[in-house]
Amino acid sequence: MSVPSSPTPRHDWRLDEIEALFALPFNDLLFHAQQVHRAHFDANAVQVSTLLSIKTGACPEDCKYCPQSGHYNTGLGKEKLLEIEKVVEQARAARDAGASRFCMGAAWRSPRERDLDVVLEMVRRVKALGLETCMTLGMLDDAQAARLAEAGLDYYNHNLDTSPDYYGEIITTRTYADRLDTLAHVRDAGMKICSGGILGMGEAPRDRAGLLQQLANLDPHPESVPINQLVKVPGTPLENADDLDPFDFVRAIAVARLLMPRSHVRLSAGREQMDDATQALAFLAGANSIFYGDRLLTTENPEADRDHRLFERLGLHPETRDITDDAEHGAVAAARPAPSALYYDAAARSA
Repeated sequence: MSVPSSPTPRHDWRLDEIEALFALPFNDLLFHAQQVHRAHFDANAVQVSTLLSIKTGACPEDCKYCPQSGHYNTGLGKEKLLEIEKVVEQARAARDAGASRFCMGAAWRSPRERDLDVVLEMVRRVKALGLETCMTLGMLDDAQAARLAEAGLDYYNHNLDTSPDYYGEIITTRTYADRLDTLAHVRDAGMKICSGGILGMGEAPRDRAGLLQQLANLDPHPESVPINQLVKVPGTPLENADDLDPFDFVRAIAVARLLMPRSHVRLSAGREQMDDATQALAFLAGANSIFYGDRLLTTENPEADRDHRLFERLGLHPETRDITDDAEHGAVAAARPAPSALYYDAAARSA
């Protein structure tokens, strides 16, 4: 097959075309993915985000991978929505430590009206710090999406999780169409989309291709594509799932890069279980975004000093953006944060 080298983004990928990309020899696949990556990005820059759980536990959904689901006994307690000042404090610390985007997640099926008012103020306050803002709050209707956009939210995260064919094996309380409808509301409101999936949930290789097909055929592509590796949490139905072959994970990163050449492809959950060599291959395959800090909502993430050492060994540096922080410093062009800035512990600060 013809492998894209620096393609104009397509939105009409067939499943057999994507499966053919997955079937390429590993070295050839990474070579093509690296070519595409370099055509659109600084190959040694990695976008750095921090993720904070603003409301944890007791989610009514039955996602089989999730420790926050109220359907499973994972030992995770229910917590109230965080206070606005506490969120702003942590966002400021993340910015000062080198993050360019601050992501906030709440364990809801969809936000209630009284909670949405608080969330909107969080967006405004974090945005005023000069950070990009991202939230994941469950399903949104068109009016909720419009209000978040008006408050200044840059990104909304809503993962598809897996292929349409395998989806019913993982979740029964929300349909695939529900997820696509939320993404459509977010896009119609003018916000950017963060949407990806989880690998290692017992899906077949064809399902990995099917997930990426759904994402790549969105028009436009999601600006951010998190590729998660299942974190097997005791008490969830997937706690004994078979381990994912690291090369299969890296292949998925490379194919995502080929299909969505201008998107940030993020190494997300599961990095704690990856050795440095696997992460290095993922960066070579086109991953250019990570979360840092000690936790991703409720699961472990590599410690910040480990990320710092890995960045130094690989010659990577945090991606920067021009920010305007009128609230505290006036107009400021952000300089590249030193790799040593990757020392922010969201979990400790939320204790």
